[in-house]
Amino acid sequence: MSTATSARPTARRTPLETRTVVDAPGTRRRRSVPRLLGGALLVVLGAVAFGAVGLRVDPGIDVLAMARPVAAGTQLSDEDIRVVHIVPDQALHVVRVSERSAVVGRTAAVPLAAGALLTSDQLGAVTDPPPGQSVIAVGVKTGRAPSGLTPGASVLVVIVPQGGAVDPPPQAPAVVRAVDLTDSSGITVVSLQMSAESAVRIASATGDVALILQSPGR
Repeated sequence: MSTATSARPTARRTPLETRTVVDAPGTRRRRSVPRLLGGALLVVLGAVAFGAVGLRVDPGIDVLAMARPVAAGTQLSDEDIRVVHIVPDQALHVVRVSERSAVVGRTAAVPLAAGALLTSDQLGAVTDPPPGQSVIAVGVKTGRAPSGLTPGASVLVVIVPQGGAVDPPPQAPAVVRAVDLTDSSGITVVSLQMSAESAVRIASATGDVALILQSPGR
């Protein structure tokens, strides 16, 4: 007589090394915080290092520039100059900020505009106007010059005759040096720089002065 034996299924055990380890809630978040802080610190350190390297390779220098306009022959004061940072041009003899004390008290050889870089050849004996040039003053009636005329503008000076047409009327190119306030009679005095020959011709002509604004270089 045979006896039937029932076999019980054998449970399989998972090896320890193959089991999946599940982090407890909150553990993964706690582990990521130090990593985030470390990454942020690296970014900050990188930015600081980049800035330090940028400062070391900056090719610019501190030089002197005009803080306000001065006329030729003016002794420069400390308030007349300011410091600007530029990349210098070898052809431009700029004055470094270390020479500031030596500049104060020097004489402007030429008119200096506000914002212009100060160069060594602009200081010393007055050389204004330049050789071969003259500066004259003319009275301009209202309507004979463009509005808003400013120093540095290039103009064509034309003498409009009063007693009959002259062909061609006396004329000469010039650069505006100064514009005075219009007086009660409607006359504006304008100082003009032009060639010495043209200055004599314009100053001796009779008629009304008209100024025509032109593009620089014409």
